[in-house]
Amino acid sequence: MIIGQIKNGIVLDHITAGKGMILYNFLGLDKLECQVALIKNAESVKMGRKDIIKIDKVIDINFDALGYLDPGVTVNIIKDGKLAKRESTDTPEKIVNVIKCKNPRCITTVEQELPHIFVLKDKERRIYRCLYCESRAK
Repeated sequence: MIIGQIKNGIVLDHITAGKGMILYNFLGLDKLECQVALIKNAESVKMGRKDIIKIDKVIDINFDALGYLDPGVTVNIIKDGKLAKRESTDTPEKIVNVIKCKNPRCITTVEQELPHIFVLKDKERRIYRCLYCESRAK
């Protein structure tokens, strides 16, 4: 399979196999007017299998959301056909407006303008709790 080279855009690499479509949907890549390639189950020496997303346009990426959904994703910014910048995501300490609190008694259900903030309570098990009501993120 041959996927063309990107001149200016983003490559999301080292995505856990099977999570590529989750990131694709979360980032709203189906709404873009540019070429997007999702490669599932690519062979990887380091990971065994991985997913890769190539976007033929530079877009804003929420690194905290990527780190929450799949820590370890590598974001490669391509300019003029060359790697301009490489960053890795990690599990963020706090995420804002990535997920919504499911507790019906939480103040965020009444006060619609409040941001949905979740704080990392257990990094090893990746447990997040709502800043306002302490409900666990699902």
